[in-house]
Amino acid sequence: MPVFAYKGVATGGKAVSGTRDAETPKVLRQLMRKEGIVVTDVSESKGAHVAGAGKGLNKDVDLGGIFGGVSAAERAEFVRNMSILLRAGISLATALQIQVEQADNLRFKTPLAEIRTMVNEGRSFADAMAKHPKIFNELSVSMVRAGETAGNLDEVLSRLADFEESSIKLKSKVQSAMIYPTIMMIVAILIVGILMIKVVPQLTFQLKSQGKTLPWNTKLIVWMSNTAQHYWLPILIGMGVAVYAFTRWVKSPEGRKKFDAFVLKLPKLSSLSRQINAARFSRTMATMMRAGVPMLRGLEISKQVLSNMVLRDTIDVAKQAVTEGDALATTLRRSAQFPGTMVKMIEVGEQSGQLEEMLQKVAENYEGEVDRQLTKFTAMLEPLMIVAMSMMVGFIVISILTPLMDLGQIGGKK
Repeated sequence: MPVFAYKGVATGGKAVSGTRDAETPKVLRQLMRKEGIVVTDVSESKGAHVAGAGKGLNKDVDLGGIFGGVSAAERAEFVRNMSILLRAGISLATALQIQVEQADNLRFKTPLAEIRTMVNEGRSFADAMAKHPKIFNELSVSMVRAGETAGNLDEVLSRLADFEESSIKLKSKVQSAMIYPTIMMIVAILIVGILMIKVVPQLTFQLKSQGKTLPWNTKLIVWMSNTAQHYWLPILIGMGVAVYAFTRWVKSPEGRKKFDAFVLKLPKLSSLSRQINAARFSRTMATMMRAGVPMLRGLEISKQVLSNMVLRDTIDVAKQAVTEGDALATTLRRSAQFPGTMVKMIEVGEQSGQLEEMLQKVAENYEGEVDRQLTKFTAMLEPLMIVAMSMMVGFIVISILTPLMDLGQIGGKK
């Protein structure tokens, strides 16, 4: 295995160097990245190819990136590495060159190369990022612009990386909570489908051959089985059309608003939805304000991270009220859409002049609460799904076995 000499920057901004064995320079960078070191220069100890700064695009490209996009994790890692490099005293252009060479995803590598070129031509980092809105959203661009204006870009990038990582963690928790019920639903559909298409027809044939009158539940199962066998294609097409129509309706402005309003009326889901959006809004606002972004601009950008259109409209109203001189907490309390604890903490922050700190605490509190609620939700859902599946399968089995047992008893009497 080749041995490579490397130079890099540790998390604290300290320059490090050494040698390490790895299969390729790309593998070495990945290994060092996991240890919190951004490799700035690497060369094979026998004097082979040097992958240092200023040598153009690195050829160690993951071609799989051609078929995918840029993930939030990749974006967060880029921002974190840029913060480390700038804090170590490396120029912005050189830091971008290093990031270009280390990028494995071609769909990320190419835009980064374009951003580096624009910066070398004298454009600001924020303007260069704004040319790629599918990768860098308005929040990222605004924070970078504020950091460049204030001269603390490394600090702003560090806060942006914290925000990106927190958002990924929160999103991951919500997605993980939905995996189990989805799997259980698929398993239930498969079990019922096998029973209806394979098992029930064979048993009902024996029952019909005896000429016995079937009970209502058995007739229902037989009808469902016959329908599934003879009309499975129209049923699938109908379900597909219904899902497509519902999806289109939800994506439309009017449908999305009505659906989100309906969600906010559901007993348990309403509370969870408000907490998730409160955490997102508070963390985004805290991050923006700490970076020096004006409050009105922060409100405009922060509303975009909200997944509920009703809550977005609430922030629009709040922005207008703040423009007219009202306090943010007063407007949010008047809407009664956000949790009362959040509104009270924002009010305290406005009165004490520590709004950024209070928003950060609100985000942390609600992220913890969302974690607890999702854990409780998953713990409750598991037995409920098992009971529901057992009842469904049990109903089918009882509906078939009852007339079969009656036939056995008749046969025994004869």
